[in-house]
Amino acid sequence: MKKISRRQFLGGGAACMMSAVAAPTFRPFASRPCEAAITGDIGGRVFKGDAPEKLWKWSREGFLYKKLSDNKVICEICPNLCLLAPGDRSVCRSKVNMDGKLYSLAYGNPCSVNTDPIEKKPLFHFKPRIKAFSLATTGCNFRCLNCQNWEISQAKPHAVPYTYELFPDAVIKAAQKSRAESIAYTYSEPVTFFEYMIDTARLARQAGIFNLWVSNGYINKKPLLALCEVLDGATINLKAYSDDVYRRLNGGRLQPVLDTFKTLHNQNIHFEMINLVVPGYTDDDEMVKEMCAWILKNIGPDHPLHFLRFFPRYKLDRLPPTPVSTLTRYRKMAMQEGIRYVYVGNVARHKGNNTYCHNCKNLLIERQGYFIPTYNLIGNKCKFCNTVIPGVWDKAVAQGIGRKAQGKDSNV
Repeated sequence: MKKISRRQFLGGGAACMMSAVAAPTFRPFASRPCEAAITGDIGGRVFKGDAPEKLWKWSREGFLYKKLSDNKVICEICPNLCLLAPGDRSVCRSKVNMDGKLYSLAYGNPCSVNTDPIEKKPLFHFKPRIKAFSLATTGCNFRCLNCQNWEISQAKPHAVPYTYELFPDAVIKAAQKSRAESIAYTYSEPVTFFEYMIDTARLARQAGIFNLWVSNGYINKKPLLALCEVLDGATINLKAYSDDVYRRLNGGRLQPVLDTFKTLHNQNIHFEMINLVVPGYTDDDEMVKEMCAWILKNIGPDHPLHFLRFFPRYKLDRLPPTPVSTLTRYRKMAMQEGIRYVYVGNVARHKGNNTYCHNCKNLLIERQGYFIPTYNLIGNKCKFCNTVIPGVWDKAVAQGIGRKAQGKDSNV
């Protein structure tokens, strides 16, 4: 029998308790939920014979897939590489094989639409104070035990009782009407509605609107490079610096996410990293140090890193919230390791919500929730010592990270 650590046992034990009372809808994700939660892989499986009888108006042929014999197809958007026979549905629930062709069922039918402050994404080094027109369809290529939006991420496009009809051109008009300078593809997992996202992003670029990608980063390189052509900023969730935790907590793999960071960095896309500190899974000092070492070696010290507080959610609703002291310690640890901009999230009025110059240590941006009472940047430089601050700012972009996004500058 495979040996497990005390941390794995405690983390998996909570998931086992929840699995006993979980809704039947979600039981098929793992045939043996307790064993999977402790030692195994909770990754989703293809839904055999689950495609609808016919396509609907929110269907589009897949952006990237391979046709095989016997009318089978392989979706090549994400590392799941779903092999679908005719009538099958993908792991993310949004793609189906209809008569030997791959189709997305999540095109122009978002189930969540809202206008948010950009700080909510969270993006702290990208055009502070601008608004983001945010949208999501159903679906996700992960099965995170702690998902906060599981009602839509773990649902099929047909299953949600509420959707909007917003095809790409209508998204642009809605964003302009809301006076949002950016569009954020967020809430669920945008990789699963890639076709809808990239078509909208192309129109947004033409209209001078920023494109923001809030994602788990679980995507293959070819579609990612296509997205980078119209992408201005991203928030990528690094769930854990551990492949084992990815398998047990999220149902994914670590390496593809690390590859996404490298690609975004090499393409000069501004991005920020978030790490949700989940008790029993990712609250491990050595893991955090190893994560910081990888970041510094592979993408440098300038991409912001956010440590977020976990609150009980979904199948981990019996775990305690992350102690604030743990987040504070990890912020200090990451900065001591050499990462210049480290934040604490989901904790009101914490010092780690603010931005400080990495050179002179003066306060640059004070944040009280989504309100910014203090702003001490001039262009992309510190007001006090003239140091260039990495990010995408008003009328200037820091050197070495991020590119000048097309479109109007906001008045900050």
